[in-house]
Amino acid sequence: MSSSNSEQERERLKEEYKEHYRKIKDAKEKIRRSGYVKNVSNALHQMNADELLASVDEFLGKVRTKMAGMEARLDVAMDHLMTDQPDEAELDEQMKKEKAKDTLKQIKLEMGLLYSEIEEQANGLHVDKTVGKKEGTDLDNSGEKLKEDE
Repeated sequence: MSSSNSEQERERLKEEYKEHYRKIKDAKEKIRRSGYVKNVSNALHQMNADELLASVDEFLGKVRTKMAGMEARLDVAMDHLMTDQPDEAELDEQMKKEKAKDTLKQIKLEMGLLYSEIEEQANGLHVDKTVGKKEGTDLDNSGEKLKEDE
């Protein structure tokens, strides 16, 4: 039984050592954290409240200046948009001009298509020349003189 007692004793000691090392680790972590808190606290105490407020006021002044500039630019842009709006008569005139341009383009396109159709039809026809033809000579479709009957 002594071996089982020594085994149990060893396990008990092992658990006590583990608990002891956990407590040491927790204590070191608390010391480390308290060091951070101490450093922050010291930094806050060393800061001059007047300088901090002055820097915040300076920052806010810059922000206000930028905002005022942006608002002014926006107002100018809005005024410009409002004054540059063409009246209804100008819009109607522009619409008429655009419609006329579109119609003209369409007519030109249709005329071009018609012209190309006429050319294709003319090339497809075999026409004998009759105007300016000398009597007594017959020309074939290629324009060469045909042999006369003898």
